[in-house]
Amino acid sequence: MLFLPAAALCCLCSALVTMAAEQLIQEDLTLTRRVGESVSFSCAGNEQCDDRDIDWYQKNETFRMILRIDTNDCGVKSGYGHPQKDDFSVGDKQNGCKLQIEKVKPDHSATYYCVCVKLDPHSDDYLIFGSGTKLSVTDEQVVKPVVSVYPAASRAHLEGNSSLLCVASAMFPPLVQFSWKRQKKNGGEAEELPPAEGEQLELRESGRTIAIRMVDGSDSDTYKYSCWVKHEGGTVEAQTQQEVPAPAASCPPEREPADLPALQPADLSFQSQCRVKLLCLLYTVLIVKSLVYCCGLSLLMILTNKGASTNCTHAD
Repeated sequence: MLFLPAAALCCLCSALVTMAAEQLIQEDLTLTRRVGESVSFSCAGNEQCDDRDIDWYQKNETFRMILRIDTNDCGVKSGYGHPQKDDFSVGDKQNGCKLQIEKVKPDHSATYYCVCVKLDPHSDDYLIFGSGTKLSVTDEQVVKPVVSVYPAASRAHLEGNSSLLCVASAMFPPLVQFSWKRQKKNGGEAEELPPAEGEQLELRESGRTIAIRMVDGSDSDTYKYSCWVKHEGGTVEAQTQQEVPAPAASCPPEREPADLPALQPADLSFQSQCRVKLLCLLYTVLIVKSLVYCCGLSLLMILTNKGASTNCTHAD
C-alpha cells in the first residue's frame, strides 16, 4: 500500500508520454454555455486507432466514462453507469458523430475527453486521448484575451540564447493555447514555429497566462517573432512583433531599474522549480515516516504477543 502512490505516478508519466506522441484532435479548448442551451463536442484523428469506437469521458472531481460511439454508424453503446447518462446523445452525424447535450445544467461543467484504442503487436494495447474540451455552464460572457509580447531576461540569455515572453490577460474562460510565428526582417511570409519540447514554459496565475519561448540567439539578426493565442473567443495576435534581443556579452551590462520587471517570469520559474522539489522531498519524507511507523507497530505487536505467551506459561 505504501508504494501505491509511486506506482500511480509511474502510470501517469507513461500515459503523458503516450499522449504527447499520439493524440486525438479536439478543436475546442473550451465551450461556454448558459443553462438550457445545447452543446456538442467534436473529436477527429481516430484514423490512427485500430478500433473505430470512440469512448467519451467526463473529468470533474472524478474521471468517468460516459458512453461509447461506433463511428461507422454513430451507434451508441451505453451501460457504463454514469449518473448523467440520459443527458448525453450523439449529434451532427454528418460531421463525425459528436457527443451532444441537448440542455446543459450547471453540473455538466467539466472537461470532456475522447479516447480510442491502439493495438500494439509487440506489447500491451494502449489508449490515445484527445486534448480535452472544458465546458463552463455560466451566464458570464466570453471575452477575448489581450495579448502582448516582450523580451524576457533569463539565464539562457547569458548563454547565447534568448527568450520571449507572451502574456494573455483579461480573458474568459481563462484557458488559452500559445503558438509562435517568425518572419524575416527583410520581408517574406511568416512561418509558424512547431511546438518544441523543453523550449517553452507556461505559467498560469489569476487573470493571466504567460508563455516563455526559448529562441536561438543566432536568429537575432534574421527574424522578428509574433505570438498567437487560441481562445474560445477567437485567435488573437500580439499587437506588435518582437525582435530577438542580441545575446549578452561575457560580462552582462548593469541592469537599470526599468529592466527589473522583465526578471519576474524567470523568478517565477525558479520558484516553481523550488516548489516541485519541496513537494518531492515531502513525498519522500512521508513514505519514510510510514515505513518507520509500520515497522514500529509490527515490533510492538511482536513484543506484546511474546509477553502474553510468557504470562500464559507462568500461569501454567
